[in-house]
Amino acid sequence: MVGAVVVAGDRCVGEGFHPRAGAPHAEVYALRRAGEAARGATLFVTLEPCCHHGRTPPCTDAILAAGVSRVVAAMEDPFPRVAGGGTARLREAGIPVECGILAPEARALNRGYLSVQERGLPWLTLKMAMTLDGRIATATGDSRWVTGEPARAYVQRLRNWNDGVLIGIGTALADDPRLTVRLPRGRHPVRVVLDPQARLPTDSYLARTAAEIPTVLAVGETADIRGLEARGVQVERFELQGGRLDPSVLLQRLAARGLHTILCEGGAALAGSLMDAGVVDELVWFVAPKLVGGAEAPGPVAGVGSMSMAEAQPLRSPRIRRFGADWGVFGYLRDP
Repeated sequence: MVGAVVVAGDRCVGEGFHPRAGAPHAEVYALRRAGEAARGATLFVTLEPCCHHGRTPPCTDAILAAGVSRVVAAMEDPFPRVAGGGTARLREAGIPVECGILAPEARALNRGYLSVQERGLPWLTLKMAMTLDGRIATATGDSRWVTGEPARAYVQRLRNWNDGVLIGIGTALADDPRLTVRLPRGRHPVRVVLDPQARLPTDSYLARTAAEIPTVLAVGETADIRGLEARGVQVERFELQGGRLDPSVLLQRLAARGLHTILCEGGAALAGSLMDAGVVDELVWFVAPKLVGGAEAPGPVAGVGSMSMAEAQPLRSPRIRRFGADWGVFGYLRDP
């Protein structure tokens, strides 16, 4: 997620952003709009300009051709084919470069891309909705709806921003969800179901629409997936340990598929396994001002959990926002 502006004197003469993979980069759009006004101007960009041939030519070539006199980049690009090379190329050509201006903000903006480059894992956001007494459903399993329309509308925006959305087979069987984006010009995320035994019904909404909306099923090595593959479901096979799938290995596979950001919308079991594996990076936690009660009503996170309060994971940079009658609590478990 990169933006660029060209400033001549005290005027912005060009701006641009990178709209999608394979399209020209932000610098190119900004320089095109600036035209001759870019000569002698300063280019501000949120990520170090690239210096290699990939899907597009090097941005450093475009910068040099435009006659820019100074470049200010928010942060270095950790991609191995750049990693300081863009800055070095410009400096070798005599252009002063400042790098590291507002770097924390730039890292937060690009936390998905950076997570894949630096850890080999997508940035994982765990979304949960619970009542004031910590229930995600009633004892009978009824969970529609915990929160009101404003909170559910915000989830549409979350899906639109993330590359993939992850649920467990329990949620798939209980809710038969769509996991789509119903926004104007919205983008459907890749739908991922953790399903070791391949129990997803072939007549489920996810399976029926798999040919139109990419849907990935994470299954064990011996699971029978013939009917699901015929529907267009993409399958990733894993070695199971005690009937369970290692979440870290799953996330590595998703990163290899080009997914930089994952939104988990699963239930307590999946949330617990992700928390126990230490792969949750960010929380979006909705709290509805209602009480369900009941000893058998499920809570939001299962798994092993912390053995003491001292081991409990603190939420970094917590923020609270109202969504109608509900509250949304946002924060990080990993500093971006």
